[in-house]
Amino acid sequence: MSKSVVVALADGFEEMEAVISIDILRRAGLNAISASISSDLLVRGFRHITIQADVFLKDLEIIPDAFLLPGGEKGAKNLAASEVVNDMLQECAHQHKIIAAICASPACVLAQAGILEGKKATCYPSFEKLFSDQVLRCEDAVVIDGNIITSRGPGTVFEFALKVVEVLCGAQMAEEVMEKALIGINRKD
Repeated sequence: MSKSVVVALADGFEEMEAVISIDILRRAGLNAISASISSDLLVRGFRHITIQADVFLKDLEIIPDAFLLPGGEKGAKNLAASEVVNDMLQECAHQHKIIAAICASPACVLAQAGILEGKKATCYPSFEKLFSDQVLRCEDAVVIDGNIITSRGPGTVFEFALKVVEVLCGAQMAEEVMEKALIGINRKD
């Protein structure tokens, strides 16, 4: 059975970070489940693109192998305000599952939930001020510290999603997905 990754969607999510992550995860054969935290399966992104989630997060009966949080300021704030998201975060942390967050979500969601205390992390630059003094701030595109993966924003989403694939499926699978998904990028022939 393939490993599962739940991608939480809240109104105002950053579309690139959600869609590209889900696509890359599915290309790797992972069971990427988009989960709405709102009262509707149709979730409206920051740029008014509406995505239909697979399920409601509150209805999930599994603890996934990884829990992924796209950013977008409004989306991240909505995720942070969700009791269901916070419960899932705490359970994933308790079970040492992968917790991955990008853009505003490392600061707005993970830091506010205490998940980043004593950890290295990165986020969208203007949100670093939300990190406590206990978070070791990094400026790398993607940062891994234990079971936590954080990333800067839309421009780093491919690297972020591929790092989640690498952690869950190995470097070879991440390389294969990268070669197929990014064909034509930086080619010399």
